[in-house]
Amino acid sequence: MRTVKPTDFAYSLTKYLSEYLPGQQGLSSNTILSYRDTFSLLLKYCKTEINRPVERLEFKSFDRALIENFLVWLAESRGNSIATRNQRLAALHAFFRYVQDEKPEHLLLCQSILSIPFKRKPKATVSYLSSDGIKLILSKPDVTSFSGRRDLVLLSLLYDTGARVQEIADITVRDVRLVNPATIRLVGKGNKARIVPLMSATADMLKKHIEEKHFGSVTMHDCPLFCNRNKQKLTRAGITYILNKYVELARLEQPEQLPDNITPHCFRHSKAMHLLQAGVNLVYIRDLLGHVDISTTEIYARADAEAKRKALENVHEKPKNDFPSWSEDSTLLGWLQSFGRKS
Repeated sequence: MRTVKPTDFAYSLTKYLSEYLPGQQGLSSNTILSYRDTFSLLLKYCKTEINRPVERLEFKSFDRALIENFLVWLAESRGNSIATRNQRLAALHAFFRYVQDEKPEHLLLCQSILSIPFKRKPKATVSYLSSDGIKLILSKPDVTSFSGRRDLVLLSLLYDTGARVQEIADITVRDVRLVNPATIRLVGKGNKARIVPLMSATADMLKKHIEEKHFGSVTMHDCPLFCNRNKQKLTRAGITYILNKYVELARLEQPEQLPDNITPHCFRHSKAMHLLQAGVNLVYIRDLLGHVDISTTEIYARADAEAKRKALENVHEKPKNDFPSWSEDSTLLGWLQSFGRKS
């Protein structure tokens, strides 16, 4: 039986996924799995669509046209959105950026693939709930049952911390600090941890939840804070299912209070918008949400400004004008900022 010799591509891809990403880059397992899925799809495309056996793929098998056709296949055959297509391309860019450093002989190939641009996508709107909408959903769990009490703590924590759904799923008992001031430790993208303060009402509910689950002993500190009936930690899908159950109950009562599409991420958006509307500085909101760059957080400021503009237009008919926004006029903006300063 003929032995298949590993190719240069196979060697580099294996080293990249198993050593470089977890060891040198320190990426989370979820991020590495996302990268792995991109290459699984690429290998599937090569095998089924262009008849190139996986075991024979070498760097010389690739060129810009192959990657571009792969991206078209993702969109047309698999129905991937622009965002997913761009995510796959980002993973490919990251790999070939690694290759050009490790194997300079493939520099031209790497640069040709790195020059493939991301596709522009429409600006996403920020979907969030009003304070009344949040209160409505939180009023639906049946607190006379254990599962209802757990769900209320879960959803309250999801909103109070502005956490991503995976961050909530990953919380263990040791991440909770109930000594005043109460805080919780969240581990976000890239395994970056942050400490988030808790409102006293949320801290009280957490304390009762921990007592009810008998999580107080040291031996239980590594247990998931939220478990399903099989005593396994809740997944993202499980948390989404729990939220959807109470959203449907809330819609039956006051449908006008809720936007059409509500996901766990809406709770994160809602927390950020409510903090902004309460006058909290964007820098603090950035730190709470775990954003690396404040430009990511600024989407909430833009969304809030847009909501206010639409509200004003509903009250007063706004005359049409072709003047540029004053916020884009650096001279005028500078004058306004300096107005009233002491010379």
